[in-house]
Amino acid sequence: MFSHTFPRNGARVALIALCLGAASIDPAPAKPLFDGVWYVSITTKSGRCEDGNRYPVRIASGVLSNASDWGLIISGKVRENGQITVMVNRGNRSASGYGRLEGKYGAGLWTGESCSGTWWAERRQNGRVVRQ
Repeated sequence: MFSHTFPRNGARVALIALCLGAASIDPAPAKPLFDGVWYVSITTKSGRCEDGNRYPVRIASGVLSNASDWGLIISGKVRENGQITVMVNRGNRSASGYGRLEGKYGAGLWTGESCSGTWWAERRQNGRVVRQ
């Protein structure tokens, strides 16, 4: 399900943003329960965007950021209950997403300018799935 290629167009960047989604943002950040690097895989359900790519996203004290050198601007928050919202930007393209993290896995929906789909995430450390 995972691929190591990077999107060739801005629409795929939108996929990443949505890869880590959630309903509404609560002012209370998540406890360190969700902190770490999460690898997000996207699947396109509507539109002509490529899918199957894996993107690293860092969570620190409930705040999302880019964990790669791919030139993405990733922002968002994780609530204490695991609900997550995310926004991804690259140049003039953007995407957003929402969903839920639980334990070492997460899933949700994303939408961009011309595509939409689902995302799946897995927390990893030193190349291995985190045990909980």
